[in-house]
Amino acid sequence: MTTSKSMQPIERKRIVVKIGGSMLAGLQEEFFLTLKQLQFENHELILVHGGGPAINEQLEKRKLSSTEINGIRVTSKEVASIIQSTLIGTVNPSLVHEINRNGIEAIGLSGYDGNLLTCSLLDEKVYGYVGKITHVRAELIEKLLKASVVPVISCIGTTTNGSPLNINADTVASEIALAMNADSLLFVTDTPGIRIEDNVQRSVTIAEIEQWIQSGAIYGGMLPKVAAAVSSLNAGVSSIQIVGQQLKGTVIEQKGVVV
Repeated sequence: MTTSKSMQPIERKRIVVKIGGSMLAGLQEEFFLTLKQLQFENHELILVHGGGPAINEQLEKRKLSSTEINGIRVTSKEVASIIQSTLIGTVNPSLVHEINRNGIEAIGLSGYDGNLLTCSLLDEKVYGYVGKITHVRAELIEKLLKASVVPVISCIGTTTNGSPLNINADTVASEIALAMNADSLLFVTDTPGIRIEDNVQRSVTIAEIEQWIQSGAIYGGMLPKVAAAVSSLNAGVSSIQIVGQQLKGTVIEQKGVVV
């Protein structure tokens, strides 16, 4: 008996999807349909999200300011508390609700839940209450994946005494991808990949990215996105992609011939 191509089993993959805070308000139906299709195809999904715009709105209401050093938000104890309440109390539940509403069983998590993220202070003198992840409790995520539940993780951690720590969302996504031996880490952006001379690149190397940055072909909002992707690739994540809401875009490779 022959097996048709459509009947052949689809290779199971574990995929970490990082959604920037600026993308959350604009997520469209096609994004959730793509997630649902991937889960239907037996892929395991882990979502990580930020919440910059919502956090900034709450800081403005309280007339608090925050600065960034090396792309990291300098976080006082008061600001850390606001980040905690915003991410866990508003941003994460809203995203989980949307995912559930679109027919995908999901549950919201933070570093507090089940000791998911063990953290130390990154550099208190420079950054304040910003966390450095020292351990990801992978077995907790494994339990959820086995039950076909999608973990939706906000980028908040905690000290050993329970004080909240702000963590860069790209860092959380990268550390979780490494801890879970993910096949791929996707950075969801408002453009479907790296665009050079109006053409979205199917795959690029780190060397090419460096050349395009120097020439000015990569600029503006794409700069921090490619920096996060390259950093994750160098950290050991096997496959990195910068994608649009259909989760298709540009594959970033260490080296090799672009195809």
